[in-house]
Amino acid sequence: MPGFLIQQGATVMCVHGGQATALVPNPAVSLDGMPTCLLPDPWVVAGCAGVPPVVPLCVTAQWVVGTTRVTSFGLPLLVQSSQAVCAPGGTPLLPIVTQTRVTAI
Repeated sequence: MPGFLIQQGATVMCVHGGQATALVPNPAVSLDGMPTCLLPDPWVVAGCAGVPPVVPLCVTAQWVVGTTRVTSFGLPLLVQSSQAVCAPGGTPLLPIVTQTRVTAI
């Protein structure tokens, strides 16, 4: 699915309000001076509230869907329509604010 590419510094949150950050940015492709993010690279989640309390806190996340036609080093990039799963709870990440100049499929 097409969408705006996700760059390092984009606002990406877990469904409980925790801030997600890419651990390994891709400096080969930059957007507004910020590196892009690749599908297989891990993300870390900070500040997850885990609401309701019986839900485990989101600690890490792994993206499972990325671009299909645009790659960097042969790996898919991340777009706003990409999907991720947080561990250990299995909830999604939500790209909230990204750059708005470059789209990809």
